[in-house]
Amino acid sequence: MTPMAKNIPEVKVDCRSESMSITVESPAGMFDGMIYPRGLGRNSSCMSLYTQATSPVSYNLPLSACNTMSSNMDDGTIEYYNTIVVQPHRKLVTSQGKGFHVRCRYTTREKMITNDINVNMLEPTMLLGTAPMPGCSMVIYQGDHVAQNVKIGEQLTLVVSIDAQEVYAMRLSHCSVTDATNSASQPLIDDFGCAVDPEIMGPFQYSEDGNSARVDFQAHKFPYTDSVYYHCNVHLCLKADNGCPPPPDCSNGRKKRQADEGSPATIEVYSGLYVNEANDLSRPEQFDLVAREKALDNPNNICVSQRNFAIGIAIAGLILMLLVIAAFVILLARRRGKKDISSGSSIYSGPYTNTAYSHSS
Repeated sequence: MTPMAKNIPEVKVDCRSESMSITVESPAGMFDGMIYPRGLGRNSSCMSLYTQATSPVSYNLPLSACNTMSSNMDDGTIEYYNTIVVQPHRKLVTSQGKGFHVRCRYTTREKMITNDINVNMLEPTMLLGTAPMPGCSMVIYQGDHVAQNVKIGEQLTLVVSIDAQEVYAMRLSHCSVTDATNSASQPLIDDFGCAVDPEIMGPFQYSEDGNSARVDFQAHKFPYTDSVYYHCNVHLCLKADNGCPPPPDCSNGRKKRQADEGSPATIEVYSGLYVNEANDLSRPEQFDLVAREKALDNPNNICVSQRNFAIGIAIAGLILMLLVIAAFVILLARRRGKKDISSGSSIYSGPYTNTAYSHSS
């Protein structure tokens, strides 16, 4: 084993219901440093500091924050993954720090639900005793693909669904978006199931069978982190005997609170993705558009965009340089003209005679 391999800490992952419990064992027996998700090592609640801690040390990584992302697998499971940095210094980032890709896989749906379940409308209570709760998931799509890394303003679709079956339907409430550290939050859907700000996200559209709901929106983010997380409360209701309330009617301020009494379960679902700054925000054309809009507010104002201002400065500098060159050429021409005139005069160069001291003999 090489000396470098001996210094690599050993990392173990314990998959829990709402987090990944990570154990880091240092070869030195003591750990004096920090552990944090990649990209969140500065002033982050996701970072943990350790001062001469006895190895092994424990680090808790939540599934719904701190840059932990998820992916739906083909076998019906869902995998949560992240990259953590184990840095053996409490203040500095050194070459001794190591990155570890950690992941946990969870079962999301009950295999007991099949098409062989006999739904007896006369005995719904007996069915409740035998039918398990359906699995519930939230997926964010960009077109036909699952969205993982997008730009601000791109069109996305958020879909919340439960497993296909004939017993339960679902209704949504209390949806919100949070940043990577849970330090900032913006409500999206209120407890009535209505949109809080339709400019950010509109109301959900429910399927006819009540097993899914979807909404289209444009990607957005918080200023200081690139990852965002969407959360929703899913209320299960019985399809039999009209046990499910109709989808909320939020038009003209009409709102009716969705009843939770008698609901078999309320499940919180969440999903995250990375949102980057759009390149369009830095294009000069955008500054031109802003300048034009401001100019319309006051016709007496003269607004110049940054691009046109830079072009004007360059042209003015070029004109000034040409004027300096022209002045230099004119001055040089005048000096040459004076020299040519003075070269035609005669200068006496005979012997010097001082008349004050001359005398005749």
